[in-house]
Amino acid sequence: MTEAKLKARTKAFALCVPKLIDSLPESRLGRVMAGQLGRSGTSVGANYRAACRSRSAAEMISKLAMVEEEADESAFWLELISDHGLLSPAKAVALKQETDELTAIMVASRRTLKSKIENPKSKI
Repeated sequence: MTEAKLKARTKAFALCVPKLIDSLPESRLGRVMAGQLGRSGTSVGANYRAACRSRSAAEMISKLAMVEEEADESAFWLELISDHGLLSPAKAVALKQETDELTAIMVASRRTLKSKIENPKSKI
């Protein structure tokens, strides 16, 4: 996947998160979950953009790890939202799948880049 496509995909994810948040109940728990998911979900795209502007491979690896962490955290909040019955699992399933895919992409990207640094002569 190209950098531009992944930027668009992480931005689309960040745009979907508020839509789901708006469907959460106006309860204390709903507000807590909404806030946590809102922060982690929207930071996926922002941190990926920052990773693309990295000044070194080491900095990019670090920033990709942050994207990975935020995507995985978003998956956690989506699981809690479903487990608490704040939304039906069906409403969160597509967004949860996207968090899992984005996490996997970031893990693979980070590992590939790290391998290139450690073994500059190998072809990956």
